[in-house]
Amino acid sequence: MDALQAIRERRSINFFDPDRTLEDATLRELLELANLSPSSFNLQPWRVIAVRTPERKKVLRKCAFDQPKVEEASAVFIMIADPRGLELNIDRMLDSWTALGYMKPEMRPTYDGMARGLYDAEDSLKRKIFAVKNTALFAMNLMLGAKALGLETHPMDGFDEACIKKEFGIADDKIIPMLVAVGYLKPGITLLPRAFRRDISEFVTFE
Repeated sequence: MDALQAIRERRSINFFDPDRTLEDATLRELLELANLSPSSFNLQPWRVIAVRTPERKKVLRKCAFDQPKVEEASAVFIMIADPRGLELNIDRMLDSWTALGYMKPEMRPTYDGMARGLYDAEDSLKRKIFAVKNTALFAMNLMLGAKALGLETHPMDGFDEACIKKEFGIADDKIIPMLVAVGYLKPGITLLPRAFRRDISEFVTFE
């Protein structure tokens, strides 16, 4: 499936086939596709927990307001935005830029300072926004990659973040922007036509 088709045909489905699982190779391919997502300064401030076993999906379902699709989907990805992504990844990012010729070695302190200055202190609102917006790019890439691989998805905002953090050992300073359920459409289900979309004239200004 090409990119345009994946964008046009991606839907957020509620009914997954509970009898189908994701093969390890498919799961890895999907995550590697998602990992090609862009991020600010290439800092990649995301972590992911892939919930696959029936036991752990049952726990996650309790944290997600008892939504059946959490257990029915082949896997549910907990998207974790890490405000400390800058500190964790900046040295490797700058090493890569230098090795590949994106910058000269003497420019390293300048780029390091630019990134740290732009995203402020670890506990600042700006840093949290940085982590969340880039993790959302990863999640969107994952959903489009899933469609291209013949899978269906549903991004989920209905969950108790504190519950997930407790049950899955996620530190308090991390943020969970969404869950993404991934799997196959349940046999016999016909999707309704795509719902309301605003015309671009309502929200786009050309200057």
